Amino acid sequence: MNYSKLLTDNEMIEFQNLLRKHNKTITSAESCTGGLIASLITEVSGSSDIFNGAVVTYSNEIKHQELNVRNETLEKNGAVSIQVVDEMLEGVIKKFNANLAIAVSGIAGPNGGSKNKPVGTVVIGIIGDSFGKNIEICHFKGNRKEVQNQAARYSLKKILKFFQKTLDK
Repeated sequence: MNYSKLLTDNEMIEFQNLLRKHNKTITSAESCTGGLIASLITEVSGSSDIFNGAVVTYSNEIKHQELNVRNETLEKNGAVSIQVVDEMLEGVIKKFNANLAIAVSGIAGPNGGSKNKPVGTVVIGIIGDSFGKNIEICHFKGNRKEVQNQAARYSLKKILKFFQKTLDK
């Protein structure tokens, strides 16, 4: 993993200041990261200005119940898929009336992997009212905690970069 692609603590402070300056809010829908993205956001004092809340949707039932992810989408594609993360993004940005959102679903391990979706496979999606939507499949290495940390910090760095690009226009 190229660690320059992971958000640092200083970049988190910079990101929150940018969001505050532009009167924007962020939220997250998390599965395999179990709330780590929300935790990283709220570690910064004053984050309540830019963060109203998030949701951990670990089971398919809760993805459907809380984010309106369609059961057909889950059954056809599996929870770790671009299609499910797409619906998670749409659901969470509406639920928290935010300007930006992150959705993450993956296999942190050590169990749960398969040939097509090995341990470390994480689908990361971001959406913003100023830059649209971007979803990608990532492959992280390491133990469960390392995969979770990389997924959380990578997703935050990704949304920061997209947000910064919209400000440069």
